[in-house]
Amino acid sequence: MTLKSLYVGNLPYQATEADVRSLFADYDPVEVRVIPDKGFGFVELSEDKAADAIAALNGVDFQGRSLTVNEARPRPERTGEGGHHYRR
Repeated sequence: MTLKSLYVGNLPYQATEADVRSLFADYDPVEVRVIPDKGFGFVELSEDKAADAIAALNGVDFQGRSLTVNEARPRPERTGEGGHHYRR
């Protein structure tokens, strides 16, 4: 079974992994990770159920917030430059 990772954004800060697992229960999630105090997380599920989960849950109201659910993209490489450049 090939797995697909979905990004779940705009989660309420009090949402737990159990809450998100319950939300995705119809799609048999393999792994659920909620990033504490950031309002997002990731759900891993079988590739053949990913599109259905996105279609059903993107934009759904969950604990008073409209969720963003889409295919997770790889994290960009960090350059270590910090983003602030001052020239004199």
